[in-house]
Amino acid sequence: MARALQIDIDTMSVKELTELQAAVTTAIADEKISEKAELKAKLTLLASDSGFSLEELLGVRKGKNGVKSVSVAKFRNPDAPEQTWTGRGRKPNWLVEKLKKRGVTMEDFAI
Repeated sequence: MARALQIDIDTMSVKELTELQAAVTTAIADEKISEKAELKAKLTLLASDSGFSLEELLGVRKGKNGVKSVSVAKFRNPDAPEQTWTGRGRKPNWLVEKLKKRGVTMEDFAI
């Protein structure tokens, strides 16, 4: 864990607070990447000790070139955020219905 900081935000200017916010956001992102890599290494070792690969345990399928293909959602239903679409294949019914409305475009649902 990083060192403990004593910061009096009540005396800071808006510029200083904005810089602090950016620094905190960067630090959080860096720490997440580090923790994720560390956890992945631990899980890989644990799986290996049991005679499995991590991909085998998680059910990850790999493509022809050995790299798994992941489709990332590119569109989201604003009324039901859990409904997403990658932009591949047939358009989902929620998107088709919303596109029928006048003045609505695909970009309105882009993530």
